Amino acid sequence: MTGETTVRAAVRIHGRDAGRRAVGALLERLRGHSGRLVVTGEPGLGRTTLLHWAARSFDAGPVVGLENGPDGLTAVGHDGRPTAVPRSAVAPERLLATLRAAAGATDAPLLVCVDDAHQWDAPARALLGRAAQDPHTGGQVGLLLSVAGHRAVDPELTHLPVVRLDPLTPQQADALLDDVTDGAADPAVRERLLAEAEGNPALLLALTRRLSPAELRGHRPLPRPLADAGTLADVVGRAVLTAPSPGERDLLLTVAAAVRASDTPDVDAGLVLAAVRHLRPAAPPPCLAPPPEYLALSEGRLRFLSPLLGRAVHATAAPDRRRAAHRALAHVLEAGGHRLPGLLHRSWSLPAGASAPSLADRLAAHAADGTATVSYRQRVLAYTRAAELTAHGPARAERYTAAAEQALSAGRPDRARPLLAAARDCGGPAAVRGRAELVRGLTELRDGPVGDAHHTLLLAATLLAADAPVQAASAALAAADAAWSAGDLTACLTTLGTEPCRPDGTEPLPGAGDPDRADRPGAAEPPDAPATPGPADGPAAVRDQGPASRPLGPDPVRNHRLGMRALLEGRLDRAAVPLGQVVDRAGSDDRPEGLLRSAAAALLLGDVDAARRAGARALAAARHVGSHALVPQALEYLAYAELRAGRHAQARAHAEEGLRTALRAGQRNTAAHHHAVLALAGSIEEQPAAVARHVTAALTIARRHGLAQAATLAEWAVARADLGRGRPFDAADRLGLLVLPGPRRGHFAVWRLAVPCFVEAAVLAGRHDEARALMTDFAGWAAFGADPQAAAQLARCHALLAPPDRADDLYRRALDRHDEADGDFERARTALLYGKWLRRRRRPREARDRLGTALAGFERCGAGVWAEQTRGELRALGAASLGAGAGALTRLTPQQLRIARYVAEGATNREVALALAVSTRTVDYHLRKVFATLGVRSRVELARMVEQAEKTGAQV
Repeated sequence: MTGETTVRAAVRIHGRDAGRRAVGALLERLRGHSGRLVVTGEPGLGRTTLLHWAARSFDAGPVVGLENGPDGLTAVGHDGRPTAVPRSAVAPERLLATLRAAAGATDAPLLVCVDDAHQWDAPARALLGRAAQDPHTGGQVGLLLSVAGHRAVDPELTHLPVVRLDPLTPQQADALLDDVTDGAADPAVRERLLAEAEGNPALLLALTRRLSPAELRGHRPLPRPLADAGTLADVVGRAVLTAPSPGERDLLLTVAAAVRASDTPDVDAGLVLAAVRHLRPAAPPPCLAPPPEYLALSEGRLRFLSPLLGRAVHATAAPDRRRAAHRALAHVLEAGGHRLPGLLHRSWSLPAGASAPSLADRLAAHAADGTATVSYRQRVLAYTRAAELTAHGPARAERYTAAAEQALSAGRPDRARPLLAAARDCGGPAAVRGRAELVRGLTELRDGPVGDAHHTLLLAATLLAADAPVQAASAALAAADAAWSAGDLTACLTTLGTEPCRPDGTEPLPGAGDPDRADRPGAAEPPDAPATPGPADGPAAVRDQGPASRPLGPDPVRNHRLGMRALLEGRLDRAAVPLGQVVDRAGSDDRPEGLLRSAAAALLLGDVDAARRAGARALAAARHVGSHALVPQALEYLAYAELRAGRHAQARAHAEEGLRTALRAGQRNTAAHHHAVLALAGSIEEQPAAVARHVTAALTIARRHGLAQAATLAEWAVARADLGRGRPFDAADRLGLLVLPGPRRGHFAVWRLAVPCFVEAAVLAGRHDEARALMTDFAGWAAFGADPQAAAQLARCHALLAPPDRADDLYRRALDRHDEADGDFERARTALLYGKWLRRRRRPREARDRLGTALAGFERCGAGVWAEQTRGELRALGAASLGAGAGALTRLTPQQLRIARYVAEGATNREVALALAVSTRTVDYHLRKVFATLGVRSRVELARMVEQAEKTGAQV
């Protein structure tokens, strides 16, 4: 190295919002009460940083730090001067009184910070625990302690409330790295640093500080290993790594070595004990009752309480002893028939830098064996280790690329990226480079700008065309997916309309797309390629042609591409058969990739039930094979299918799980779609804060990565929430940008879904001409048959725009159409609008029937905000209020009640008149009566009275 990089202090604390909220709550509590809190987490996660933040943030009184040394306790006040705490202060009340005196505080709240309390001796910890148990004896005192998470919490402190710090997410770690380097890190170097740090901020800073400026910018090779023994020891603490006996050191080392080849953070205790006996044949077997303090034993499995500590134990061990531990594990595993883990440990028992072509070949062959029950993670390790043992050249590049493919399937794009960089440094033929670009493009598609992903995937298709036509076709379909997500219809059509060609531009190979061809051992299909351009809310689809008209096609990727293009071009006769063949393959396919493709095709055909079946099977298959990358996508398809079927509660359940899995798998783009589904589901419920939160999250990602589809869905959710809460002007303004012609129109395959909402909002806002302008296009959409509700929605829109002599028949026709399809929510919306129309026509009995039906439908599907709107209509008819009580508002007439409610929500007289279909003069007249009856003088007073009446259960 030529020198270390100067790493400046981070401008802000990254990824510690939950911890700061918990500590902030303690600080706020100290203004009137006492409190206590323990902050825990493995080394390097920022316990000390959080305590320093608390000390800086506390302004209600003094702060004192308490330390324990060989000579006893020491209190350090704000002036930095230490004050010895006499050993006579053994009672909690005397300790707290001494601390208060050291801080120079008498009655003010006092914050006591104790860092690394686990390092105190047992008597001192006991005293601290007793003081924390009853801090009231010293006045308003807050005790904020930090203890290490790499060992069990001491018994003296187990009764205290705890906040646990977790590793940073990839996005948070990325932001921290940018913060401390001003974005100077080379992209490949950045990926290596983030992967090695595994979310530990102290380790990330230490690794960055270790690099020279030239290494950080990618001008020189990185040191190997990047996280060396010294760096890990500094972060963990060298004292922690000193085991009391050689036997315990070997036990810890064997556990750390075994974890390297394990699928989980824990390992079989029997394996470890057998390996230790092989490692130390003359010594007595180690005792696990209890296990060493850094280990946990549960159901016969051992794990480190801190994974980082396990890494440090392995890295800091003597090289010969480390290799001996791996040899012992290899011996036990091979004797038990566990070939691949045994080979991995055998490879790690070799000296550093050794070349072992034969062992590398065996590792690669076992990793490629599709019949073996081996996890994606173990395949990643095997391919990576095979590459490291292979001489520089094409074979090494191929093995690094295969490892990246498996890492992507395992849901670890953070691991895939450094492997791709290593493969690129080795060179390789076009097919290997194409596979690498395919992995890179799929990674960008799920967690990056989709425009970049589109071009990367097109490059992959070109590189793969000559030697791997199956993967080339899938790469082209994934490129179309990227264009679809971006809302680029031209690019989507262009990509769907071309077959991948050879790099020299000649015609596609006739075998392209043959699903039975394997392009490489153990991989008949690219790593978790997307099933289709776009999830459930795709373009206009066609009616089901029935299975008899769909002979099973041999090439699902080609059928999908042909059907998609025909669909986007409106050539429905050419779209139904190829997409139907893709749907039918779900009956015989058990691979998650194929099932996802079937689910997506079913959604495009409007066959929601088939989409749900295929999506559920895809989810089960992805979980079964451990493909964490495909689980979020399967849940996305299921959520969209439920949403299309009007099952909002089920859609929310799938989207909530999908959001969690997408974030764990580093798929922010998929997470944006789940946020959009959650916003749409929440828009019918009484959850405005949840809608706003999910919309903000979806739009933040969508704008950064160019996700036009997710952005359109999120904007639609906001507008639908506005409409449900009686804000038609806001809804019409927002929806107008999505559905009306112009450069800001929403996604080409989604905006039509929002047309019924816009027509309703536009009619209430007096924008009839704009609503009428969309009816021809929406009629064409309904004729496609993509959505069973579209025909009923079309009749409802016509009723909203029709003269009184035609509207009645159109509303009835819409309700009849709803009876032909499922979906309580849309039918209830039509019944609500019909009830409103009947009430304005002074047909109260009919109106009450329709509104009662609407209320039952909204309550059945959990549409709380729409149910409340319906109750308001019933109250205006004079119907008995649900849960009503006595109050001043009961003296108002039904019409006056409605006007009072609108005014209390901030509506102007003109807006109230439009909502109620009356003149402004009528509103003025009734509002004067309201003011006189209630004795209020302003709209503000009226709003307060309405709010109070609602809280006390009065009839509003």
